[in-house]
Amino acid sequence: MTTNFELMEALQHIEREKGISVETLLEALANALVSAYKRMPQAAEEAFVTIDPDTGEMHVYAQDLDEDGNVTREWEDTPNDFGRIAAQTAKQVILQRIREAEREMKYEEYAGREGDIVTGIIQQGDSRYTLLDLGKVEALLPQAEQVPYERYDPGTRLKAYIVEVRKTSKGPQIVVSRTHPGLIKRLFELEVPEISDGVVELKAVAREPGHRTKIAVWSNDSNVDPVGACVGARGARVRMVMNEVRGEKVDIVPFSEDPPEFVMKALSPARVKEVRIDESTGAAEVIVPDYQLSLAIGKEGQNARLAARLTGWRVDIKSESQLAEEEASYEAQDWAEGEWVTDDAGEMVWKPADGSESVTADQWTSGEGPEGGDAAAEPPTAAPEPQPEHATAGDGEATA
Repeated sequence: MTTNFELMEALQHIEREKGISVETLLEALANALVSAYKRMPQAAEEAFVTIDPDTGEMHVYAQDLDEDGNVTREWEDTPNDFGRIAAQTAKQVILQRIREAEREMKYEEYAGREGDIVTGIIQQGDSRYTLLDLGKVEALLPQAEQVPYERYDPGTRLKAYIVEVRKTSKGPQIVVSRTHPGLIKRLFELEVPEISDGVVELKAVAREPGHRTKIAVWSNDSNVDPVGACVGARGARVRMVMNEVRGEKVDIVPFSEDPPEFVMKALSPARVKEVRIDESTGAAEVIVPDYQLSLAIGKEGQNARLAARLTGWRVDIKSESQLAEEEASYEAQDWAEGEWVTDDAGEMVWKPADGSESVTADQWTSGEGPEGGDAAAEPPTAAPEPQPEHATAGDGEATA
């Protein structure tokens, strides 16, 4: 078959422009030409095509195979008008390979980038998702990943967090989020050089999208204040992050490896008097001054809830007066702990739980019982445990 320098020049041009190697294109073209040959009248059942990588010269070789698949005969069977067929097939194959290669390159560009932040232009949206134009590809912002009450006007630039990159027949499908806590982390990395340099670390992030976020930061350099680095001069750095999340409030607290101190800092801006940690239950009992109770709990328990998520402890907040009432109530009930039992003489006696001397019903009635006793001969019942109003936050819940 005659040489085809024009084809080879076209393939080399595609290699330079699209990054698809000539070898890949020639292999795809040879496979397509085999299919085209087999559709021709009187074509052999088995055949292969060779293409000279220097001249573009093409040949078709037919084969006969035995029952075991071994070649018993091979001959050249290049059709006379195969050049016309080859030209048409080459055009289709090249266009298809270009589309496939572009889709593959787009996928490779974003594959493994889950957790990164991207900037896109809002295209359109409906009840299911909003489209973001990232340049070469589009990203999906599903309804579930959108912040309530946030408006996504077409043409507006928006930063989003990549949560998933899927490979589809039409190219990569990139799913992004505006609610993920990682968005806050990435925004701070962009605004705070100390974080990108590794001097300051973001240890934990707790977020209620559209409302409030708490982050815990730590410095690997004793000369660098982690909170100050994130806040910036006159609050410039944290303000940039808040503007990007449409005014969502951001609290920055110092991380501590000491659980009581960490819980205390996490409840900022409230001032905490004492934190009691119960490692067996994973609970942290927090004592605050009376005037700080509502601030520590926060609106609808938000501050306590975020502090619990940030620290990983179940936060139980009580005021000083509530704690004093509880302790006084418990002390008042101590004397009544016990039970009425029948002694060896068959007489009902009150047997204190602390092991002190038992009291008969007559002694109880006459006022000789513990702490003066009750005037009734009926077994006393302990007063119900007081239920002080306080907040408990754990597993994302808070009650007041």
